[in-house]
Amino acid sequence: MTIVFIGDVHQRWDLVERGLAALPAPPAAAVLLGDMQCDRPLQHVAAPLLARGIPLWWIFGNHDADGGPEMWANLTDPAASPATAAGALHGRVATTGGLRVAGLGGTFRPRIWEPPDPPRLRTRAELRTDLADLGPHWRAEHLDRLALSLGQLAIWPEDVDALASQRADILVTHEAPGSHPAGKPVLDELARAMGARLIVHGHHHVTYRAVAPDGLRAQGVAAAAGVGHDGVEWWPGEPPRPLGRMRHGWSLEA
Repeated sequence: MTIVFIGDVHQRWDLVERGLAALPAPPAAAVLLGDMQCDRPLQHVAAPLLARGIPLWWIFGNHDADGGPEMWANLTDPAASPATAAGALHGRVATTGGLRVAGLGGTFRPRIWEPPDPPRLRTRAELRTDLADLGPHWRAEHLDRLALSLGQLAIWPEDVDALASQRADILVTHEAPGSHPAGKPVLDELARAMGARLIVHGHHHVTYRAVAPDGLRAQGVAAAAGVGHDGVEWWPGEPPRPLGRMRHGWSLEA
């Protein structure tokens, strides 16, 4: 076994613990696909992985700041969770389990970018000026909160552009690519630009394996489930949601 990809945990670490305990041997590495919702620092809640000596990588999801700044800090602040800080994968490529894995956290937000429409904004440096156009009925603290949310949790073109210039074997996203009925083909194009042959995503709480006409593959992972990069489910997690009908030329892999 090499890398296990773990779907949106949503604080159900008991399912992760149960899954790991049933494995004959620990994986070489684990990648969390976002939406952990850390009510305590990640290094504490992810003890089922870290206590087994499993190297941990992670991206963030759209719910990772639902509990406010403290929840976000529990995931992202190296001072709060020094043992997991080096595993932050958003916007970079890391080699783990013998594979180059790239990470893109967050989801598309219409204020920034809602494909297939072109981006409204390309960089975070544009955000404050854009939010000023919302008008005087927006109080300063509400603008601050919105700026923080969009700056942290949205998918930004500047991050996609930076990744597109790098090379990877696997692209890990929270948002779904075009393989999912609600996914975004722009993520397919990012994977192709990077030379990746597999996209692994969370967000929609469904485990499936799909292939595009050119051989690009996509792997969805259900909530708190564990799936290998070869598509083998190592443990089931929560009951999966329905997948729906595939689009954009994708088909389920037999």
